[in-house]
Amino acid sequence: MKRTIYILFALSLFTGLSCKESKPKTEVPVIRNPNDLRKWIVDNTVQDYERNTFGYDLRFIRQRKTPILLYDENFKSMVLLAPEYQGRVLTSTADGLQGYSFGWLNYDLIASMEKLPHMNAYGGEDRFWLGPEGGQFSLYFKPGEPFVYDHWQVPYGFDIEPFEIVSIESNEVAFFKKLELKNYSNTPMEIVVSRIVSLLSPAAFLYTHGIQQAEDIKAVGFQSRNVIRNAGQNEWNKQTGMPSIWILGMFKPSPTATVVIPYKEGPESSMGALVTDDYFGKVDADRLKTGDGVFYFKADGRKRSKIGVNAFRAKPLCGSFDEERNILTIVEYSLPDTAGDYVNSLWKIQEAPFSGDVVNAYNDGPLENGTQMGPFYEIESSSPAASLKPGESLEHSHRTLHFQGKESSLDEIARKLLGVGLKDIRNAFE
Repeated sequence: MKRTIYILFALSLFTGLSCKESKPKTEVPVIRNPNDLRKWIVDNTVQDYERNTFGYDLRFIRQRKTPILLYDENFKSMVLLAPEYQGRVLTSTADGLQGYSFGWLNYDLIASMEKLPHMNAYGGEDRFWLGPEGGQFSLYFKPGEPFVYDHWQVPYGFDIEPFEIVSIESNEVAFFKKLELKNYSNTPMEIVVSRIVSLLSPAAFLYTHGIQQAEDIKAVGFQSRNVIRNAGQNEWNKQTGMPSIWILGMFKPSPTATVVIPYKEGPESSMGALVTDDYFGKVDADRLKTGDGVFYFKADGRKRSKIGVNAFRAKPLCGSFDEERNILTIVEYSLPDTAGDYVNSLWKIQEAPFSGDVVNAYNDGPLENGTQMGPFYEIESSSPAASLKPGESLEHSHRTLHFQGKESSLDEIARKLLGVGLKDIRNAFE
């Protein structure tokens, strides 16, 4: 509890200080004493930072909400969260306050302090949702309503309501939320959510995959461990509906950004379609390419489109590469050894409501009326459908890591984790 009070107090000092015209420090000391940490935070967050830096985003959020900061001992790898935004990871950096900020934030919506209908897309690299989105067990449409945008609503419990802080340390924070929902089939669902976000060691992550981190690599990693418990009186099954944990990460697009999703090859007769590519109409051929066991999907924020891979074909690793910014992003998520039931989120009554996708990628783009939520792109993962009796629980983990460094070092990581090199990714759409 003392640790919780201390960190929140230190962060609360950001807001009352005036801005000074000075450049951020380039040298960051090793900080171990809490008093030194508090002083360093105050000294370095009264300064102006360029947009797209972590320091800029930290100051921007602190002017409006009470953030939580996770950090390593050198204050290089840092992760920014906010309980008011459902305990989501807003952004992260591999190089301190002056380092690049990896997450996409909706500055206009956050600054407005308004609450929008349908969905409040605040942004963030790891946010908690529940599935399914559409179908007879949807949590986003009221019973009997048509599956059209005007009737679509993200449940308030994980759209605009805060998550409660349970505990907090320098490298980990735990959240709690109780949800009372009703699905499209009129089944009441009482759900207790437990969410723990932890800072990861990128070097240790790479080591578990047989890779030694090169000296030139700058990296940051974090993990969310998400648990839902059936806190009601009814069993969740194929007749009543089964929710799933759905984790979504929003990142900054660029003309050179490409999502890479490895998949298992095999006959469609036993493994299903290679890819779901018609969520918002069929994806154009120049935006989705199939390589040797991988899908390449454009992440330029210029055309609204989405793809998904089912439980028979999914692998527990995917990622993206942004050549322009020299960022290799890796996402790893928990995936059972055998294919199970996954919710189908298509906006219609479904013949097979539990044959949905495990991993998805979304590219934002203008709507028909010319408006656009982003631009951003997303990498998403889902848990199996939660077949739970009262009191039972289901857990799903989702890890996000960002690497920057020499091309040869990034290429080794991409080849071993994604199965393709940077040249393959770069040439996919040429």
